[in-house]
Parts: sequence; C-alpha cells; structure tokens
Amino acid sequence: MSLKIQYSSFDLECGTDEAGRGCLAGPVTAAAVILPPSFNNDILNDSKQLSEKKRNILKPIIETEATAFAFQHIFETEIDTINILNASIKAMHESIDKLKTVPNYIIVDGNKFKPYKTIPHETIIKGDSKYLSIAAASILAKTYRDEYMEKIHKEFPMYNWKQNKGYPTREHRAAIKEFGVTKYHRKSFRLLPEQYRLDI
Repeated sequence: MSLKIQYSSFDLECGTDEAGRGCLAGPVTAAAVILPPSFNNDILNDSKQLSEKKRNILKPIIETEATAFAFQHIFETEIDTINILNASIKAMHESIDKLKTVPNYIIVDGNKFKPYKTIPHETIIKGDSKYLSIAAASILAKTYRDEYMEKIHKEFPMYNWKQNKGYPTREHRAAIKEFGVTKYHRKSFRLLPEQYRLDI
C-alpha cells in the first residue's frame, strides 16, 4: 500500500510522531515534518518497518526535500515528572514550535494529542504507515533518538544502549539488575519485573 501525501485540504500540513515511548532509559523524541505536495519516495514507510540502514538513507533525503522539519527530545527527569504520555505530546508540540514554516493543519500518529495553539489537527491510528509526513516524522524521531542513545552508550556501555536503544530487552534488564540504575533511566517506569527488588 502506497502512503498518501495529504490528509486534509490544507496546503501546509504537518505530520508528527514520537520514538522511544516504551524505553526504560533516555528521552522520548518527537519530530514534525511538512512535505511539499510533489514529494515522492518509494522506500519511505513507518520507521518500525524499515531497517536502520534504510532509515539512515532516508534521513538526509527527508531533511533536504521537506518544506520544514524539526525534532525535540524530552528527557527522563521530565518524563518522570509529567508522565510519558504528556512528555510525548510535549515533544510533538515543541518540535512543531521549531518548524521554520508554520503549519495550518497537523496530523498525528496514534490517538492521543492535545490541541496545538489554534491549528486544527487529526489523530490517525497507524498514521505512520498511511501518510508520508507522519512516516517522515517517525524516521527523524527514531534516527535522532538513536544517535543520542549511541552517544550516552559510551558513558555506560554495560547497558548496550547502542544496540537496544534503551528498550526493555532481557539484556538491558539483566544489566539494570547487575549494575543498578543510571541518571538516564526513567525512575517512574517499572525497570525490572516484579520478582526483582530494585533500590532507587
């Protein structure tokens, strides 16, 4: 199924999506992208459907051809304060804030969003596999977040964040059990299953 370029009849439609919502460590990262009506790319799809290699090929293409794009991290201390849903929406809002072109319509991946200023919006379940601008936003959010996790991996290599990117893999949880938590872990998340005790 080919992705559609436009949901609304507005000329400056922005797609937004986040990455890292289910992770145990690191930020939640969102991106916002406005694509020109002429944009076309055969491999652009939901970032979860693409290999890391394809995402890294697409990132500069999106950034070169987009009318506007931006991304925003919301870090673990704020996630712990306002919760992951609010942090995800805040990351989307702040990425839209940073666009050099103001959109006149917003399409959002998923079913949760808060109105952004007075700009109309629509939430779309699996929007990243239906609309090109949301798919493009999903790729930028994922690649910028992955870059950040690879950077902090160097500080705490025992958690192997360059590989698991902070997701709750068996290996990541085993490292938490062995080495404890870092400043990058989300303290409000269940970092270990119930059978393990963890002192934070």
